[in-house]
Amino acid sequence: MTRGELAKRTGCNIETVRYYEKIGLPPDPPRTQKGYRVYDRHHEQTLRFIMRARELGFTIEDVRGLLSLVDGGNYTCGEIRDKTLAHLKAVRERIADLQRLEQTLSKTVADCAGGDAPQCPVVDALIKEA
Repeated sequence: MTRGELAKRTGCNIETVRYYEKIGLPPDPPRTQKGYRVYDRHHEQTLRFIMRARELGFTIEDVRGLLSLVDGGNYTCGEIRDKTLAHLKAVRERIADLQRLEQTLSKTVADCAGGDAPQCPVVDALIKEA
């Protein structure tokens, strides 16, 4: 299949496919005599793997590490689990940070009556030193 067909079958933007290829995530596809890339089912599965991992918040380097384990075929479920647990820990830390941010913003907005007065608790909170 062509790059365009690969993009269409996976629902991935063709520019994203090009980007992933440029940074060396998926394996290079073989080429025809005329130099056209020819993608197969393995390329489609790899692209789906990359897309799903990115949707789950794995960084490009995380995905690269996971692919090297999976493509090498010498991984254990425990290794994948450890990488996923580390990612889950980072996600939970980001959620906690966002919850603190939400609480701070909610309190700041609640302190603001709005209106036409030039004094504003939101501005005061933004100016205040941490």
